[in-house]
Amino acid sequence: MIGLTTYLEQARQGVWDVRAAFLPQRYLDAVTASGGVAVLLPPQPAPDAAAAAALEGLDGLILTGGRDVEPELYGAVRHPLTDAPRPDRDAWELALFRGAEERRMPVLAICRGLQLVNVARGGTLHQHLPEALGTERYRVGGGVFASNEVMVDDDSALARLIGPGTIGVHSYHHQGIDRLGDGLVATARTDDGLVQAIESDGDGYVVGVQWHPEENADDRRLFAGLVAEASVYAASRAQRSSVVERGSEAPETKRLEATREALS
Repeated sequence: MIGLTTYLEQARQGVWDVRAAFLPQRYLDAVTASGGVAVLLPPQPAPDAAAAAALEGLDGLILTGGRDVEPELYGAVRHPLTDAPRPDRDAWELALFRGAEERRMPVLAICRGLQLVNVARGGTLHQHLPEALGTERYRVGGGVFASNEVMVDDDSALARLIGPGTIGVHSYHHQGIDRLGDGLVATARTDDGLVQAIESDGDGYVVGVQWHPEENADDRRLFAGLVAEASVYAASRAQRSSVVERGSEAPETKRLEATREALS
């Protein structure tokens, strides 16, 4: 069971024009093709409590792409070209990510998701890369994904999934990592030095990429890797539940035995 974060957006279907949970189908296809069951996670009004409840039914989490993370969350003054704030999604995804980390639940973070993980760990972002790096190479606009090459570090979980060296990716972002967050390591970069992938240096599975792997239907290795880790997590969760159930049954069994002895 793989949870995928979504927006609440105005959407049209036939005569209806309403607010709805929105996520491109490519994300769902990538999960199901990798053997997972996709579960949509739209923002909730009580994010901390709702995240705790939702995570109890999940085995893996995908933080999906979307609009910019609020700069106020990392102590920055809002840039004129930073997207309008979406505090509902920021609060929801931060609660989900922190809850997943506490449970050692595997996480795949994509584009905005990578940026949110970095902010959650105390890192900062470049709010407008054309200003910071002097290039429009990562977002050509018009809903067209840019093509870029990233260099993947040899000794990384990412390399074990997609191989080390240079690979071509689909990009659509105007922000990126500035200062890396605590406990994160950069595992891929472009030739201008911009971080393109991150991992946790702890024992949990957290892999984040700045590009959009869901756009490459011929290569779903990142999704397959998450689903594989989620299967391990599900098995360990089932084992823990079994131990707890046996432990909870033991006192009741003893009470029944004591009652039988007293009656006899």
